[in-house]
Amino acid sequence: MSERSPAPGGLELVEALVNTLLDIETGADSLDTPEVRERFGLTEDDLPAARELRESLRATLLAHAGHPPHRPVTPLGELLAAAPLVVAVDPADGDAALVPARGGTLTARVAAAVAEALVDGTWTRFKACEAADCHWAYYDRSPGGRGRWCSMQVCGARAKMRRYRAKGA
Repeated sequence: MSERSPAPGGLELVEALVNTLLDIETGADSLDTPEVRERFGLTEDDLPAARELRESLRATLLAHAGHPPHRPVTPLGELLAAAPLVVAVDPADGDAALVPARGGTLTARVAAAVAEALVDGTWTRFKACEAADCHWAYYDRSPGGRGRWCSMQVCGARAKMRRYRAKGA
């Protein structure tokens, strides 16, 4: 839906996961396709946990944008607390990072991406569109960090048109 560039670093994985819900109203979900499940390293048995993680992420991204959760969800911190991460240190330059242990589950890869974003200072600019029929994840590159929609041409234009019509009524 968005014409925006992908989120930076590991947040690109998180953005891709959140945006697997193609249509909030119909429930169209690209996680139902084998190709997308393969992209995330998921089996059909993994889907309930992946969807729970996705919706918990969406609620967090809505909070970043100053909006209430779209529905009750398991808090993201609870889901990520169980993620097996290890500290990897590069012997060449001493750089350290949290990385998924033992190949990494989707939850561990998301936890590592969140940790990286916290260190980089990019986490709070990662948001969900305020449009109630969208909630698409996007990285807010606006100068003041006050972006509201995944797409100004679609969701932003619709919101502005609704406000304009409400004034005339």
